[in-house]
Amino acid sequence: MLATDFMAFHEASRRNGIILSFGGDLSENVLFSLGEVLKLRMQQGATDASVSKRVFSVFVEQAQNVIRYSADKLVPAGAPGGGMVSSGLIVVGVEHGRFFVACGNEVPEAHVTGLRARLDHIAGLSGDELKKYYRERLRQPADEGSLGGSIGLIEIARRASAPVEYEFQPRGDDRCFFCLKAFI
Repeated sequence: MLATDFMAFHEASRRNGIILSFGGDLSENVLFSLGEVLKLRMQQGATDASVSKRVFSVFVEQAQNVIRYSADKLVPAGAPGGGMVSSGLIVVGVEHGRFFVACGNEVPEAHVTGLRARLDHIAGLSGDELKKYYRERLRQPADEGSLGGSIGLIEIARRASAPVEYEFQPRGDDRCFFCLKAFI
């Protein structure tokens, strides 16, 4: 890529309200660093503290989902769960006067039906129903195969100002590209 290509990408990002974007290998260390940058960007923009906290929380949940569940993952031998490095994208921006956090990563095609069912269920709940569902899930053991507490998607939906948007794009290699977008 030449400088003109990078400049065009940079200008297109700004026109589209992007305040932070990352694509590539993501780890807990990278997440921490990106989180620090996001905090500074939110402070620089004089964003309301409660909105900043919600944006940051959704950002962390989505980045952790990429790290934990991306099908394109490296796990160093003998590394604990925090040693994972996974490929994906995460973007924070402003669209129509609202912040959004979007992420994307590959998932095994076999996981799509279950993930879609969970997302459909969560998207159909009201704010009070989300609160109740969250409390119920906290008392239950984590789902089989979960690398967290099985509440990340619920956390994202609780902090979002509208139902989360998502899409699965088949890749033709037993994987789908999964995108999740939450407005705050």
